[in-house]
Amino acid sequence: MTPTGRVVVVGASAAGLAAAETLRGQGHTGTITLIGDEPAAPYDRPPLSKEILSGTWSPDRLPLRAPADLDALHLDARYGCEATGVNISESTVLLADGTEVPYDGLIVATGVRPRLLPGTPAHALRTLDDALALKDRLGPGRTLAVVGAGFLGAEAASVAAGLGTRVTLLEPAPVPLAHAVGEDVGRVLAQVHLDHGVDLRTGTGVSEVVPGGVRLDDGSVVEADTVLVAVGSRPNTEWLTGSGLTLEDGLVCDEFCAAAPGVYGAGDVARWHNPLFGTSMRIEHRTNATEQGVAAARNLLGAQRPFAPVPYFWSDQYEMKIRAYGHLRGHDEMRIAEGSLEERKFTAVFRTGDRLTGVLSVGMPPKNTLAWRQSIALRARWQDAVPATSTGAAA
Repeated sequence: MTPTGRVVVVGASAAGLAAAETLRGQGHTGTITLIGDEPAAPYDRPPLSKEILSGTWSPDRLPLRAPADLDALHLDARYGCEATGVNISESTVLLADGTEVPYDGLIVATGVRPRLLPGTPAHALRTLDDALALKDRLGPGRTLAVVGAGFLGAEAASVAAGLGTRVTLLEPAPVPLAHAVGEDVGRVLAQVHLDHGVDLRTGTGVSEVVPGGVRLDDGSVVEADTVLVAVGSRPNTEWLTGSGLTLEDGLVCDEFCAAAPGVYGAGDVARWHNPLFGTSMRIEHRTNATEQGVAAARNLLGAQRPFAPVPYFWSDQYEMKIRAYGHLRGHDEMRIAEGSLEERKFTAVFRTGDRLTGVLSVGMPPKNTLAWRQSIALRARWQDAVPATSTGAAA
């Protein structure tokens, strides 16, 4: 990439914006085309299931940058414009209106979209319009069925319950989030819903959405005025089909976020090799999107630095503040290093092999979690980092 080369960033997202800002910050003076399928400039998504849904924020707080700051980047911004294909050999991106946009460097930051269920259309929660439409359906006297008790579904359920909505939370696994945080922590998070009056039903599969509710796998129907489907997401890679790029639950990239010469991935859509953990991962968290957008832009310009972050996410549910660092999925062991599960104030640490690979805290000061994050970043051995007095628990 030359300093005057043409860069196309597909995805007017947190990752896409971070990439564009980094390019300018590193002295790139060429054209930067930012393509987004939504009509709005890049905005923040985590508040959609929290502050926007609860009504504590108005939508005008969501934009990631003020108009003047975006203008200062001198972007060729194309909002409300969908990318439908890419020709690697010709170095062009094809748009829905038939336009072809040439590039010298391409950054793919197209994010994900919600998985849906068959049957009657239901609410999802990915865009501002999604959040506003769902918000209008919440309040006293209303009923809501949330399908999926992952972090998104749990946050939406907690907000809805706080607004006086009668909530039924349906989860196919025996313990919500056990695959990620372990059964002991999962049970604590589940109990909080019960304590706030949510009708949490675990081990309950949903086959379809029907008028006035959802049909369960056993054929029975749970009635609800409104249905929110929060059963995960799919990476937006269909537009890359036939391009020659490797697609496998995301755009497959190497440790530098490169998918092909001159083509980089960033954010929720990118599956890359994280050398810190020695594994491939695709992360749908806000912090990672920004960090990876920065890394992809720098490496496109020639930095060639491996992207090896300690992933971070947070969640607000009722009175709980949940923070986590590292790679928790697939862990071999979880221990409570500080506090207690019973008091819902604790720090849980996670082992994979002989290494400390993750930490999750509930109701603890941020500095406690940061100390564990440092140990993860340093590839600390489990026996060296975790006190022998910690309470052990099965994976």
